[in-house]
Amino acid sequence: MASTPKAPADPIDARLVRKLADILTDTGLSEIEVEHSGLKIRVARTMTAAPMQYVQHQPMAHAPAQAAPAAPALDAPPSAAAVAAEARRAGDLVKSPMVGTVYMQPQPDAPPFVKVGDSVAAGQTLMIIEAMKTMNPIPAPKAGKVAEILVGDGDPVEFGEPLVVIE
Repeated sequence: MASTPKAPADPIDARLVRKLADILTDTGLSEIEVEHSGLKIRVARTMTAAPMQYVQHQPMAHAPAQAAPAAPALDAPPSAAAVAAEARRAGDLVKSPMVGTVYMQPQPDAPPFVKVGDSVAAGQTLMIIEAMKTMNPIPAPKAGKVAEILVGDGDPVEFGEPLVVIE
């Protein structure tokens, strides 16, 4: 009796491929590649997402018509005085480097770091901003005279908000 030759064993281990697929799912990766003994296996998954236009332009049928004017108040631009000061002295503005709360003096009973009309040196502390329980000094970027202070003690500030005008 003649023996039939055996077909070569499948070099790809289905259990390994499934294990790699499980790793993709568990880790959130989009693809993984393994090479061992000359065998290279790459497992990738196709990720689909809704087009951004569809997500952004979904109609809001439940929103009343009167709610529309209230929305700009949330995204209201800075006050007219702050915008005018910024337009006049764009190069002289000290802007907030972070979101936080402004404090004009180092302690509640201490005098303020600076007042309008004070001369300041480059690097001198103008105020501090508390962010995440950390007090961050805001230094003067240049020497000059404090022309305007655009925020008050205890005011919340946003990133990039004008704080002081130095002439």
